[in-house]
Amino acid sequence: MIPREKWTDERLDDLNKKVDDGFARLDGEIRELRSDMNARFDKVDAQFEKVDAQFDKIDARFEKINDRFDALNRALLTIAVAIIAALIGPSVF
Repeated sequence: MIPREKWTDERLDDLNKKVDDGFARLDGEIRELRSDMNARFDKVDAQFEKVDAQFDKIDARFEKINDRFDALNRALLTIAVAIIAALIGPSVF
């Protein structure tokens, strides 16, 4: 096959139309992909909102556990001070 060496206005117009049609098709596909992607991101966002609500419940439970550990720490410290006072008290008097 021998390639054509001259580009006529008609051939250039045909090429221009093919390029325009290709870009128009590509723009349509990109719009479709964007809408599909946005729909999926909306689903993911909805799932994260559910997870956030669960994390709020978990955070509240950890807060209760922290309060219990604080109370246990105070009780152990009080007991330790009482034992030390009981051991040191008789030897001082």
